[in-house]
Amino acid sequence: MASDLNITAEQAQGRKTVTVFRLTGWLDQSSEDQLVDAAREAIGQGAKFLVLDLAGVPTLTSAGMRAIQRVHKLLAPTSVESAAKPLKLCNATPQVYQVLSMTGFLHNIPNYESTQTAIDSFDE
Repeated sequence: MASDLNITAEQAQGRKTVTVFRLTGWLDQSSEDQLVDAAREAIGQGAKFLVLDLAGVPTLTSAGMRAIQRVHKLLAPTSVESAAKPLKLCNATPQVYQVLSMTGFLHNIPNYESTQTAIDSFDE
């Protein structure tokens, strides 16, 4: 039923170096570990700030939300450089945004309307 998740990683340089994961496909039980493993690898290579671009994610299941939470927990100990939250979301589709909002996710992990706005928010 669910399609595969594709994760493309890139580095963006502002006042801080930010890793951007562009996600395409379903973020669900079959792809949960894929996202967590990609984040773990990026953190192992020195990433301290991460943006998840959700523009290509048409639906978000409870397992997908759990994956985002797991990534958040992986990043939290490495955020000593700044009071900024180490994980941010961007470009959530209306359906995904509604799920994130209703579940309270956006209180701890903010969503931005564009990738650049999310990247720039690490400079605040």
